[in-house]
Amino acid sequence: MKQFIVTGMTCAACQARVEKAVGKLPGVKEVSVSLLTNSMGVEGDVGEADIIRAVEEAGYGAKPKNGTETQGNKDSGSAKLAAEEEALRDHETPGLVKRLAWSIGFLLVLMYLTMGHNMLGLPIPSFLAHNHLGLALTQMLLAIIVMYINRAFFISGFRTLFHGSPNMDTLVALGSSVSFGWSVYVFYKMTVMIAQGTPNADLMDIYHDQLYFESAAMIPALITVGKTLESLSKGRTTDALKNLMKMAPKTATIERDGKELAVDIDEVRVGDIFVVKPGESIPVDGIIVEGDTAVDESALTGESVPVDKSAGDSVNAATINLSGFFKARATRVFEDTTFSGIIRMVSDAAATKAPIARIADKVSGVFVPAVIAIAAVVFILWMAKGAGVVFALERAISVLVISCPCALGLATPVAIMVGNGMGAKNGILFKTSEALEYAGKVQIVALDKTGTITEGKPEVTDILPADGITKEELVTTAYLLEVRSEHPLAGAVVNMVKDPPCPAFPIVNWKALPGNGISAEQNGQALHAGSGKFIRTVCKMDPVMEREEKRLSEEGKTPLFFARAGKLHGIIAVADVIKEDSAGAVRELQNMGIEVVMLTGDNERTARAIGKQAGVDEVIAGVLPDGKEAVIRDLQKRGKVAMVGDGINDSPALTRADIGIAIGAGADVAVDSADVVLMNSRLTDVSAAVRLSRGTLKNIYENLFWAFAYNIILIPVAAGLYPGIRMNPMWGAAAMSLSSFTVCMNALRLNLFKVHDASHDHKMRHPASININKEEEKTMTKTLKVEGMMCEHCETRVKKALEGVEGVENAVADHNTNTAVVTLSAEVADDVLRKVVEDQDYKVLGVE
Repeated sequence: MKQFIVTGMTCAACQARVEKAVGKLPGVKEVSVSLLTNSMGVEGDVGEADIIRAVEEAGYGAKPKNGTETQGNKDSGSAKLAAEEEALRDHETPGLVKRLAWSIGFLLVLMYLTMGHNMLGLPIPSFLAHNHLGLALTQMLLAIIVMYINRAFFISGFRTLFHGSPNMDTLVALGSSVSFGWSVYVFYKMTVMIAQGTPNADLMDIYHDQLYFESAAMIPALITVGKTLESLSKGRTTDALKNLMKMAPKTATIERDGKELAVDIDEVRVGDIFVVKPGESIPVDGIIVEGDTAVDESALTGESVPVDKSAGDSVNAATINLSGFFKARATRVFEDTTFSGIIRMVSDAAATKAPIARIADKVSGVFVPAVIAIAAVVFILWMAKGAGVVFALERAISVLVISCPCALGLATPVAIMVGNGMGAKNGILFKTSEALEYAGKVQIVALDKTGTITEGKPEVTDILPADGITKEELVTTAYLLEVRSEHPLAGAVVNMVKDPPCPAFPIVNWKALPGNGISAEQNGQALHAGSGKFIRTVCKMDPVMEREEKRLSEEGKTPLFFARAGKLHGIIAVADVIKEDSAGAVRELQNMGIEVVMLTGDNERTARAIGKQAGVDEVIAGVLPDGKEAVIRDLQKRGKVAMVGDGINDSPALTRADIGIAIGAGADVAVDSADVVLMNSRLTDVSAAVRLSRGTLKNIYENLFWAFAYNIILIPVAAGLYPGIRMNPMWGAAAMSLSSFTVCMNALRLNLFKVHDASHDHKMRHPASININKEEEKTMTKTLKVEGMMCEHCETRVKKALEGVEGVENAVADHNTNTAVVTLSAEVADDVLRKVVEDQDYKVLGVE
């Protein structure tokens, strides 16, 4: 996406005009203009020069966010960051404050003359007392000064009017100019009357009733008050992004030729060794090669609890080294760091437009011309009724100045910006405004099992020594057998042992028996490890252990058996355990009225055991990556679906879902495929993302209601349709300013939103019951009796081998039942299925 800074926009009509102008260019696929950040994002094959020319022809200015790219140079990482910071810096407010101060100074003098003297009888200089022409001239001069100070309204307003795209400034300029023009006419009329000898009393009536110099000055001055307050509040909505950019490290200390050198962050290269001392910010992403420390990762995850790090652990840019000294090897630098990715995501989200914003944009695009037409009609109708020029003109001017397209244009982007900022603070990154809007509308959440609901790595869950065997004896035997194995389950057993035993006698004749287990010898005694089926060939299994084997299998765990000298020592169960917060996260989603479905490629028994622990509504097992994508398509027939995953195999489903949510610690391709990224890798952040989206949407609806209601109610009041109510144009200008300010301040309330507070959750309409009967979809199935499968790793090997055969749609292997069920789209010979399984060192006993 090409990003630009757009200058000269003052309201939603300007925004719509720029979008329309750029959108007409050949090759432009999508254009999104943000009035809030004065930025524009353009997707498509179109040159920057063409885009800038189109914006300028529409009456505005534009330049690339990174200005040197137009010269063909590539900015360094820090230069681009500086360009982003510059784009977000509040250049507008200081000028507005200065303009406001001068305006108020001269306006107070003008109001003293018009209201203080005329209405309250306050004293004025003697040379103006009873000098109506002198007073009128003084008012005119003061009005000219105030209008000149606020000339930006008139330049912008009339320029856009002549370009055929009137905006809010046009309404201000017309209202003020008409008031001033009429007053000048009355002023000259007074001079003629004086020349004709008109009595002083008649001049007094004209002076009081027909001069509007104070309105001509008050209208732009009050709008400037509103614009200043609006600018201040708009500036606060980008605070989260600006604070992120300020946290970006500027320098790094690296080792070169045995010396430590302080260099600019741009000079760090992948592979460089960098040094970080206590209290310093980590400059780039890397892997620790020396030292131990605790790191504050709140900049990335929102979590304030420090994370312990040691050699081999990864560290990220912009996190803080709290305690130890360490050295690390740079793995990602410049814009490739995780932190730069966060800034880019938040910035890109600000440059995109939520679908709900387009409603206001369409209204804003026709709003100003409609208001000008209404003001003209109001003037004509009052004249036709014989109300007089003064009254009719006052009504028309009031309609012009009270109408506010700004509130409509700001209703959505200010809330979106604050919502995105709150998400970033809490480690929830919405890549687009559309993602922030749709996340709150999901009805079904599909969760990947491995790494999302579970930890994603096997852990020991049960240690069950046999009768007469101590726990220490069982663990020692298990460790001595498994420490040499490369099997994933062996790693879980080895990692469990904190203090590795030092055997008195060495292990000899160690052998891995594919499909069965391990055999070895120690001090003349035979040692064995493996599945229940294998262990029964070397020792007797007592009924208690058999019952435990069945129980563990039903719980989705893999029981590993160990024996010494022909005697069973016991069982160690291994499983991919669920995360601590998984069950709570599922309950929170269900309390929001969201149906939770678990998708996994694992066997049915393991999947259902995990699903029961997590409390999900539906479990769908034995699903391939493209199968997950197909299930998502089926779920979408019943409602909006969010898919949550972390692996490469989840990418198709993440892309297919209405909202793809990636666990931040997962594979890069999963993060790239997702719409929302959870930096904490915490499942409760899924409900937090939904909650934040709903809160932001509620805020947008409140803003839109206020913006529409304001215009619907007050335009008729300004037009004089309510008997007995006569609005002065000055009060119309004040109301106009207040509406934009109110919208911005309401959006800022989102900064107080508690994303993890579930006490106010409410249920949306629950989707129709989800019942995907996979058996009905099967055309042909065959069941293979497979000998030698011991664990989920074995299941995966058999599954992949079978699914590589042409005509096999899906395969579900289960080591507990020693079966592999294949779904066929075409006839496949039994011998073909048998061969691919036996090529993986497993034995097929039969095919049914």
